[in-house]
Amino acid sequence: MQDFPLSHIRNFCIIAHIDHGKSTLADRLMSMSHAVDKRKVVEQTMDSMDLERERGITIKAKAIALPMTINGEEYLFNLIDTPGHVDFGYEVSRAMNACEGALLLVDATQGIQAQTVANMYLAIGADLEVIPVANKVDMVAADFERTCYELESAFGTEPDTVVQVSAKTGLGVEDLVQAIVERIPPPVGDFDAPLRALIFDAVYDDYRGVVIYVRVREGRLKAGDRIFMIGTRSEYEVLEVGVVRMGMLKQPELNTGAVGYIICGIKTVQDVGVGDTLTLAKHKDTVEALPGYKRPQPMVYAGVYPTNAAEFDALRKGLQKITLSDSSITYVPEQSDALGSGFRCGFLGLLHMEIFQERVERELGLDLVQSAPNVTYEIVKSDDTRVRISKAGDLPDPTQYKEILEPMVKLSVITPTEFIGNVMSLSLERRGLFMNQEHLGKDRVLLSFKMPLAEVIFDYFDKLKSGTRGYATMDYEPTGFEPADLVKVRIMIAGEEVDALAMIVHRQFAEARGRNLLKKLKEEIPKHLFVVNLQAAIGGKIIASEKIGSMGKNVLAKCYGGDISRKRKLLEKQKKGKKRMKMIGGVEVPQGAFLSVLKVENT
Repeated sequence: MQDFPLSHIRNFCIIAHIDHGKSTLADRLMSMSHAVDKRKVVEQTMDSMDLERERGITIKAKAIALPMTINGEEYLFNLIDTPGHVDFGYEVSRAMNACEGALLLVDATQGIQAQTVANMYLAIGADLEVIPVANKVDMVAADFERTCYELESAFGTEPDTVVQVSAKTGLGVEDLVQAIVERIPPPVGDFDAPLRALIFDAVYDDYRGVVIYVRVREGRLKAGDRIFMIGTRSEYEVLEVGVVRMGMLKQPELNTGAVGYIICGIKTVQDVGVGDTLTLAKHKDTVEALPGYKRPQPMVYAGVYPTNAAEFDALRKGLQKITLSDSSITYVPEQSDALGSGFRCGFLGLLHMEIFQERVERELGLDLVQSAPNVTYEIVKSDDTRVRISKAGDLPDPTQYKEILEPMVKLSVITPTEFIGNVMSLSLERRGLFMNQEHLGKDRVLLSFKMPLAEVIFDYFDKLKSGTRGYATMDYEPTGFEPADLVKVRIMIAGEEVDALAMIVHRQFAEARGRNLLKKLKEEIPKHLFVVNLQAAIGGKIIASEKIGSMGKNVLAKCYGGDISRKRKLLEKQKKGKKRMKMIGGVEVPQGAFLSVLKVENT
């Protein structure tokens, strides 16, 4: 592959709300490059996971180098396709650190959505040159004027700077390519300066170990170089460097401005800090780290247990395998009285958790029991030290701490104006604090709330969709921890405390939520041959109770008559058996019961 001067290189990413056509536009740009085999371009070419194709979403950011001929001159486009869902915002932020520009894609049939706003602010924060693009303009429902008006209202974008395209048909893509060359600045840097390269991604390859994706800011990098990672303070020898096309294309070296990959024979992704800075080992004491990227913090935790205790080792090996390709999942072993041995896993959000569960079942063929997701809390102890807890079972006795702090988020909801009342009442019910209202055009509004994350991860999204007939979109970002009047609600089934069902909730909702959870459990847990008592308690005080009646086996079915004392004898025998079962027998609790915590109302 030829060397390109810096003035002929363009590094950019595509950002948009989920399902606005990022991967389709990436496919279109790839098919325009003379270096890509047209026969290998399929729909969602850059989405390599089966789950990404099936769901039509991008989960991991992907980079590709595209040589393009524009006005008779050769250019190199380093394109990064990014996810659109809120859970994978960390993928977007690190992709932006490797670019000078971004294409902000807006579906002209739907207009601006919540994630569009979040991604635009990320791009502005990363100091990128943003080209607004209205996609799907060939569709009957497209409204280009409204899209321009919304962009102008939200970000002050001039309507004549918006490029109209249809990624599916190719309409307007030539104009977009021209705009990329004219409006996105080329990279800057010194070829002869000491090497500084930003790691923006790392993936595991079964045969070659960890493949590290880098953006070279200054200097040059070639096979045989001894490199040093400033963040992890580790040294490795580079075995291969190259760029990504339809596969990995080996190169003699990567120069300033290049986006490519390096292979050093590293065994696990955890050894590579994404957002870290690479330099040559000989310059390790003189080179400063690039302003990079913070490691993503898990937002949601859930217990994961094998349904068969004998599969615990298989689950442990499976988790090691999955974290090779997704280092943002954290896991630690934990023991539950009700569910046995398992792991406490940390995820970036509910979709991330759902994707993980599907991957475990598909790739490992294991049946899992997953406890209801919960968030991390902080407790302030008597000596003013702060401790993080990731499940209700870890919350100590109230005498051992001063206060509990819960994670808060800034929630942004974009909705048609007719549903403002529904969104307001739903958010205020969930302990939301109204912050701001911003009109986007004539009939849509952006509402901002400050809200506890725990209230968002329950059923907020489902309720929002049903309350706005599916038109509203939401996005949230963490804002830190704040104190709240929280209590632990303990759940007991047949006198035994089930730690996987315990909840940390606000005191004003504790009784209602405990009562409603017991009603849900009553529906989920099948009848047994004995009465099952369900109880909810705060400390030693029982706040709600329910009973699941026995099946009532008919022991008299075989009596076709005869003396009444015969029937009485059988009934007495059954009564004694029931007493014994109540003492000994365990209660079968299905997986649905553990997830019913999610469907509990406050009222």
